Amino acid sequence: MSGIELVVEDPAWRRHRGLTARLEQAAEAARKAAKLRGGFTVLLADDARLKRLNRDFRGKNKPTNVLSFPAGETGYAGDIAIAYGVTKKEALAADKRLADHAVHLTVHGVLHLAGHDHETDADARVMEPLEVKILKRLGIADPYAPVSSSPARAVARLHGGGGRSTPGREAPLNYSRASARGVRRPEGAK
Repeated sequence: MSGIELVVEDPAWRRHRGLTARLEQAAEAARKAAKLRGGFTVLLADDARLKRLNRDFRGKNKPTNVLSFPAGETGYAGDIAIAYGVTKKEALAADKRLADHAVHLTVHGVLHLAGHDHETDADARVMEPLEVKILKRLGIADPYAPVSSSPARAVARLHGGGGRSTPGREAPLNYSRASARGVRRPEGAK
């Protein structure tokens, strides 16, 4: 995978054999479909980490499933963070496999890095079909079927309050750039 770094911070993600390879494949498929240029990091974290990021960058003091942080710089697209506990809880509630839901969240996050959004029905009508098309290529059924009367609400249900960080905020997880500034990778991250 060129320029995609997968960082496993929460060891719970490793309990699922083959999951990290599937997430790398999903990230690459979404990157290509969205014509996203530049590398990016996908952080597989716990709920506490996503809660802190959600609070610090979006002003919401609760964990969420996925956050995307577009970098706005040439050569690096940004960062995506996914919470294990929230992802597992949502998958169980929807009677889905955790791996399939995690793939969906990865694709969703990459599309945010590429500039897609779902804040309005019009935006959701562009983002959602692209998401479904990518997932279909990866062998995952349409996560929005049956589609609600409002595409933005359907995507919001997926998100559980997640989303993109404020434009212009620095992507917080770029470990290769962060290490150059003296920031250390979290304990246990690979």
